[in-house]
Amino acid sequence: MIRIYLPLFLSLILLSACGSDDDPVIENEEELITELVYTLQPVGGGDEVIMAFSDPDGDGGLNPAIQVNRNLVANTTYEGSITIKNLSDNTTVDVTAEVQAEARDHQFFFVPGQGLNVDLSYLDSDGDGNPVGLRTELRANDPSSGNLVIILRHEPDKSATGVSISDPAGAGGATDIEISFPVSISN
Repeated sequence: MIRIYLPLFLSLILLSACGSDDDPVIENEEELITELVYTLQPVGGGDEVIMAFSDPDGDGGLNPAIQVNRNLVANTTYEGSITIKNLSDNTTVDVTAEVQAEARDHQFFFVPGQGLNVDLSYLDSDGDGNPVGLRTELRANDPSSGNLVIILRHEPDKSATGVSISDPAGAGGATDIEISFPVSISN
């Protein structure tokens, strides 16, 4: 009789072990970002300003390339758009599409350094009406220069007190990428 119940007992033990709630669930592995391009188009026409970051080998290895193709024009409003990609390992992954699809979990911040006279605002939002930052408005004020730091946060608290487009301090979350661009505003 033991021979009949032993296989049944062992089968029940194995089946109950397979459904453990302790198994980690990886919902979404983070993407590597090797390219970020922030394109600023003057409202009403004019030459676009392109801020580009490229680091095809990812962290470590070669230093990244950071370029700004021209100065901003004083007293001009620009509409900005960001594209981000992973160009490592001879592949091209459009990370912009992932950020759009997971807009509730992402937010860009644009932090002007001391001396840079710009005002920024968001032009896009997620399904809850909170900002994302793939589209922005940048107002270049009087001539000045300084750095513009662009930060992408994953799972920030978008409604935290004090959080704004230029102040991510209270947002928390994990920083996916942070780049400092040298920017000048001229007449």
